[in-house]
Amino acid sequence: MAGGLVALFDDVALLARAAAASIDDVGAAAGRASVKAAGVVVDDTAVTPQYVRGLSADREIPIIRKIALGSLRNKLLIILPAILLLSEFLPWLLTPILMVGGAYLCYEGAEKVWHRLRGGHDEHASPEEAVPDEKTIVTGAVRTDFILSAEIMVISLNEVASEGFWARAAILAIVGVLITVLVYGVVGLIVKMDDAGLKLSRSSRKGVAGFGRGLVKGMPRLLTALTVVGTAAMLWVGGHILLVGTDELGFHALYGALHHVEEAVHEATGALGGVLAWVVDTLASALVGLVVGALVVLVVSLTLHRRKGSGAESTAAH
Repeated sequence: MAGGLVALFDDVALLARAAAASIDDVGAAAGRASVKAAGVVVDDTAVTPQYVRGLSADREIPIIRKIALGSLRNKLLIILPAILLLSEFLPWLLTPILMVGGAYLCYEGAEKVWHRLRGGHDEHASPEEAVPDEKTIVTGAVRTDFILSAEIMVISLNEVASEGFWARAAILAIVGVLITVLVYGVVGLIVKMDDAGLKLSRSSRKGVAGFGRGLVKGMPRLLTALTVVGTAAMLWVGGHILLVGTDELGFHALYGALHHVEEAVHEATGALGGVLAWVVDTLASALVGLVVGALVVLVVSLTLHRRKGSGAESTAAH
């Protein structure tokens, strides 16, 4: 009897170690997948604070909480089941879908660059249009988040495609929750930074007051920096997805040429070879992203212009 109990305890310990190892593997895979999606995460973090501009301070966090819950529903209830089914039954579709998402990232990044160069602003917006109601804000933010969340989850899935079905499900669920908490936690801190700074600036201690004023002044610069980093990350990630995707689909010339350049840089620069090779890959990916994005922006602009022209002619005819 005692021997049987000892054997049972040994089996339980073995299962526990196996389970712990599996959890470690899932956690490590979730970490790798999250890092790969970092470019989209940065953009998501940069975009979201714009939605609460103009709202009263006491409504900022509740609105962000609603957007975060909507984002979590997007990831776990819609996107996760859909991409798991695709990975199980139509895995060959994942690369084209990932490339479509990559092209969208390139479009978003190039559009922001174009908007910045053009210096366009909506000067004719009325005060009522400038700050829509909370329901409209949340709906619009969750709709935009759906696209970014889908890209994050597909990028993450591509990193763990070799895992079993349930392992993929667990990893992607962890990635979805972690990234949502990270993005909207950081967003919450960003939007309350100026409030905290304003409160500190009223302190009787000069050092604390100066720090508070610095926070208030630094808020616009931080948002601008996030936007720049987010745009660069979108072009880099989107371009890299397209380069790798074309290679996986059998068009090896472009990615192969870049790979040869990376190897040459790595061999020619000694200790700094790895870093400089990464820089070459990043710049090349961003350039591809900018070119592809600019082409998509051009096509979309011409299409919308043509539609607007047709609509105007139709209205004039009536």
